[in-house]
Amino acid sequence: MLRPWKMSLSERIVHSSRGTPVYMQIIQALIRDIESGRLASGTFLPSSRELADVLNVNRKTVVLAYEDLIAQGWLASAGTRGTKVSTSLPEPTGKAARPDVAEHMDGGAEYRFARPPIRALALPGGKGLKIDEGSPDGRLFPPELLVRAYRVAAQRASRANHLQYSDPRGSEGLRESIAAMLKSQRGLPVTARNICITRGSQNGIFLAAQVLITPGDAVLVEALTYEPAVAAFRACGARIISIGLDEGGIDVEAVERACRQERVRAAFVTPHHQFPTTVALRPERRLRLLELARQFGFAVVEDDYDHEFHFESQPLLPMAGYAPNRVIYVGSLSKLLLPALRIGYIAAPEEVIDAIAHRVSLVDGMGNILTEDAATQLIENGELRRHSRKVRQIYAARRMRFAAMLDATLGGLVDYAVPDGGLAFWLRFRDRADLDRVERRGAEFGLRFALSESFMTNEDAPRGLRIGFASLTEHEARQALSTLAAAAAR
Repeated sequence: MLRPWKMSLSERIVHSSRGTPVYMQIIQALIRDIESGRLASGTFLPSSRELADVLNVNRKTVVLAYEDLIAQGWLASAGTRGTKVSTSLPEPTGKAARPDVAEHMDGGAEYRFARPPIRALALPGGKGLKIDEGSPDGRLFPPELLVRAYRVAAQRASRANHLQYSDPRGSEGLRESIAAMLKSQRGLPVTARNICITRGSQNGIFLAAQVLITPGDAVLVEALTYEPAVAAFRACGARIISIGLDEGGIDVEAVERACRQERVRAAFVTPHHQFPTTVALRPERRLRLLELARQFGFAVVEDDYDHEFHFESQPLLPMAGYAPNRVIYVGSLSKLLLPALRIGYIAAPEEVIDAIAHRVSLVDGMGNILTEDAATQLIENGELRRHSRKVRQIYAARRMRFAAMLDATLGGLVDYAVPDGGLAFWLRFRDRADLDRVERRGAEFGLRFALSESFMTNEDAPRGLRIGFASLTEHEARQALSTLAAAAAR
C-alpha cells in the first residue's frame, strides 16, 4: 500500500527526455522535499515498486536512487519496514527549494562573489564575422604534425614514468628549448632555470603581477594598451597610472614624473610591436626606461607577444636581453604554433621564477606535460622552424594585400601605417563620427570586434581600431573591410 505522502515527484519533474538521468532527477526531487520540510525526519517512503509504478519508470531506477540517497545519508533503511528519511538530518529551514534547481544553475547564488565586468575581456562567441586583434591562422598548421608530436610525447612520457605530477615550472625539455631559442635569437642570457612555462602569455602576465604587486601599489601602463594585462594588475590590487605615448612609444619623461610622485612597482610595456598601435619603442627610450627602473626600483614587465613576425628589418632585441635583472619577460608560442595549445613562458631571474612557480603550484599544480613535450618535439624535429618560415611568407603577403584593400574600402575614412611587424593594423578614423557608427552598428552588420574603449586607459587616449589580418583569407579580409565600410556609411 502506498505510504500516506502526496509526492511532488511527477512527470513534470521526472521526465526521461531531459538530459539528467531519471534516477538523478528522483534523487534531486527527494532532496528538495527533505530540505523544504515536506518530507519530515523519519517519514517512510513508498516502496521502490510502488514509486516506480507512480512514476512509470523501471523499478531498478528507483532502487538505484534510494541506494544512492542512503549512501549519502539522506535516507535510512529500516529493514523490512522500508526506507525512511534519516533522523540525523538537521531541521529544515522551511524555505521551499526552487523547482528548477535540478535542471539549471542560473546564477542565483546565496553568497557573495566577485562578479565579472559588464564588458567581457574576450570577444564573445556567436554568429557573424569575427575580426580579431592579431591572431595567427590556425588552419595553416598541419594537424597531422600535431597528432604525431602528441603520440611521440605520450610514448616517451610513459616509458620515462613522466605521466605524474611534475615541476610547476613546466617540462624540462621545453624550458631548455625555449632558453636556447631566447639566448641564440633574442640575446637573453638565460638557462632553463630562468624559464617558467605558463598557459599562454596572459597567464604569464597575471603570474608576474601576483609576485610583484600588493594592494595599493602603482603600476604604469601606456594610454593605449592590452586591456587583459591591465585587468590582471587590477585584480591583484594595483592602482593603474596611465602614461602617454606617441609614434616613438611610451613617454619616458612622463614615466619619470610618475615615479617621483608615486611608489611605482611595475611598468607594463609591449616595446617590440606596441599593442595596439604596432609602433616600436625607440632604442633611446628603452634605455631610459630601464635606467628609471634601476633608479626607482620597479620591474619592467615586457610582453613580447609576437616577436617572430617582423617583415621589414631585423627586429630590435628585447629589453630583457641587456637588462635581465630589471625585466620580467613574457612570451608565447601561441602566434607561432596555435593559440589553442596555451603555451607561454616567463623569463626572469631564478629567484623570481621560484616565486612564480610557487604561484603556479597554488592555482594549477603543474603545467600540461603532454602538450609541453609535444611542443618540444616540434621544436627538436625542425617542424616549428619550417612552419615559421612558411607562415611568415604567407602573413607578409596578406599584410600587403590587406593594406591595398584598406585603401580601396576605407581609404577616405582612416589613417594607418603598414606595420613593420606583428599581425594587425591600427586604424585611426579621421572623423570620430565614422568610428562611432562602426562601433554602434557593428553587431547589426554581423561584425564582432574589440571596441576602441577596450584599448584606452584614460578618457583622453586616442581612439582607434586594431584589426588583425593574419587569420583572414583574402576573401574573408575583403568581406570584413567592406562590411566595416558599410557600417561607417552615413
